[in-house]
Amino acid sequence: MRKYQVWLPLAAAPLLWALALGGALRGWEPFYSWLYFFAWWPLIFFLEGLLFLKQGEYWLLSRPGKFLGLACWSVTSWLVFEVFNLVLMNWRYAGMLPLWWLRWPGYALAFATVLPGVLLISRVLAAYGAWTGSRSRTRTWNSWQPLFLILGVVSLVLPLTFPRYAFALVWGAAFFLLDPINDLLTGNSLTRRWLAGERRETYCLLTAGLLCGLWWEMWNYPAAAKWVYTLPVFNFGKIFEMPVLGYLGFLPFALECAVMYNFYQALGEKVLTSPRRRLWFWLGQFAFWLLMFAAMDAWTVISYR
Repeated sequence: MRKYQVWLPLAAAPLLWALALGGALRGWEPFYSWLYFFAWWPLIFFLEGLLFLKQGEYWLLSRPGKFLGLACWSVTSWLVFEVFNLVLMNWRYAGMLPLWWLRWPGYALAFATVLPGVLLISRVLAAYGAWTGSRSRTRTWNSWQPLFLILGVVSLVLPLTFPRYAFALVWGAAFFLLDPINDLLTGNSLTRRWLAGERRETYCLLTAGLLCGLWWEMWNYPAAAKWVYTLPVFNFGKIFEMPVLGYLGFLPFALECAVMYNFYQALGEKVLTSPRRRLWFWLGQFAFWLLMFAAMDAWTVISYR
């Protein structure tokens, strides 16, 4: 694709956002019921366009198989947090479509944007020079993996045991569990690069997490189909519908998105080395989706419109 051709999605995305927001506020369909999709899918194409302008190639769109795989893995990754939310009940969903055969694909299409959105924003920030020169001196810490694994287990157990006060630890569990596993499988981990003085990727991810959090909450606020927070504490100082301290959770969540993506790549390189294994891997994920969609409908969906 030539550079001038990429200007179409770059110009179309802001126009589509304006149309979708205006339509949703007036109750026009499909914007009223599907506002999330008009916020996030144009953003993904917009970000890919920005990367193309800077680097001359897309990260995902030029590799449809990779894009589809990451989108599916994004659904699975987010549903892991939905598993914990069945106990924590930190957020619920309202205004969902009454027809399950429309609602469930909607869940999948929405959750498919999570990892691509966070990772693309981080890549765009890096491509355009964010956090340049943020290297630091190398640090030696050869025994960090066992400690991180212990912290990961603790971050899983405590929120389920003391959900009122330990619920926030869920947003660090995947990082502490998966980053040492990634390191042991491939030698590719955020922590190892941090210890080597490579800080830029981490800073870009943290910034991307905060930007994504603001984008998520900005579009959730006027939406008909939306999530509603029911945190047990810290419900003060809301920006849109998110308590201000809740935005801190988007920072470690962005790191989790990165390590979940790295874990997905490690699985592909080290474990899913045959067609049979890959088939069972994807079938297992789709079964997990169906189970969790039904569980969400039963426990965390407040109402259908």
